[in-house]
Amino acid sequence: MGVLRIGIAGLGTVGGGLLKLAYGQGPLASTVTVTGVSARTRGRTRDVDISSIPWFDDPVALAKSPDIDVFVELMGGSEGSAKAAVEAALSAGKHVATANKALLAEHGADLAALAAAHGAEIRYEAAVAGGIPVIKALREGLAANDISAVSGVLNGTCNYILTEMDVTGRSFGDVLADAQRLGYAEADPTLDVSGADAGHKLAILSAIAFGGAPNFKALRLEGIQAIEPIDLESAKFLGRRVKLLAKAARVGDSVIQSVRPTLLAQDHPIARVNGPLNAVVIDAEPVGRLSLVGRGAGAGPTASAVAGDLIDLSHEDSRPVFSGPGQANPLTAASGGLLANSKFYVRLRVPDRAGTIAKITDTLAKHLVSIESFLQKPPEDAARVPIVLTTQPMAEQDLLDALAELSRLDVLVEAPVLMPLED
Repeated sequence: MGVLRIGIAGLGTVGGGLLKLAYGQGPLASTVTVTGVSARTRGRTRDVDISSIPWFDDPVALAKSPDIDVFVELMGGSEGSAKAAVEAALSAGKHVATANKALLAEHGADLAALAAAHGAEIRYEAAVAGGIPVIKALREGLAANDISAVSGVLNGTCNYILTEMDVTGRSFGDVLADAQRLGYAEADPTLDVSGADAGHKLAILSAIAFGGAPNFKALRLEGIQAIEPIDLESAKFLGRRVKLLAKAARVGDSVIQSVRPTLLAQDHPIARVNGPLNAVVIDAEPVGRLSLVGRGAGAGPTASAVAGDLIDLSHEDSRPVFSGPGQANPLTAASGGLLANSKFYVRLRVPDRAGTIAKITDTLAKHLVSIESFLQKPPEDAARVPIVLTTQPMAEQDLLDALAELSRLDVLVEAPVLMPLED
């Protein structure tokens, strides 16, 4: 295709970083020419002078422009202008490069079908894990492998918060406030701390790994808001660390997908990834286990991923949007998203009164919950005694049933915290 004419919609952190690469001295500068831009604010001061680049108030108009070959969507969001502009570009037979994980996770099947119908490509290396080339690894390097699981730390905000809580013993709220001051967390951090951001990324990885379209609605999402210093302290005592683990694994003909706090063994490759870094672990045959670690966000890493996609398109590289013959059909989700055979960590708070421990152990035994370890912490006050226990491998549903019965027996003073253990 030679030199690509690109239109960039969204000139924030990533868009600004891409403009620097396009007008710099690296390989992208000789690969693309920017023939149109669109953003919310035209007159904003930017690191690159855009006064000579055609300006479009409407990103949809930019997407349809006859003067571009590739529409670069860096606006974000699963609906509205981003969705409309990407659809317009694909309908016009133009390739799309995007960092928009929400758009692909929630509308991937429809967009893949639209791209196929009009002979267009969708590239999205920047949508997952920033500068870590995990999309390329799954689509190309591991194309001949049978992948059994993909897991990782996919949200740097949550990883930073959990790392700081672990090191300092401070509460979630205190560390979150620091993360916001440092720019690691948004003013409204809900998308990050709820697990939804990591869930969007996991839905995309699952689609590539297991040969279907993303099925974000099938994911089980749990955030980190309920994690307390006592959980991180107890994890250390057990030789483990708490991470917000995004994991997709094949279960027969279906896939179980979840984002949830998990206690990882200290020698697990993801347990050692700290601060705002991201990590992805791929289990595949015949290659075995691969671990990828790097910066998951920011102008440099994310713009680098977009630039790599553009260079690939300049070589007329063509691939299915996701993978496999069923790419237009959402992945089949394993029923309920519950684990069938796992160890679990459970933190309870109970009243300081006689007979409470007996009720707990009797109820757990009734539901076939076999306890591996049981630790009663010093009372916080007369009404609150923390108890931490771990189980032998078991079905998650049995444990949930036991905890529900304990709640009905008025044994718990607050909702329990439940996390899987992974070795």
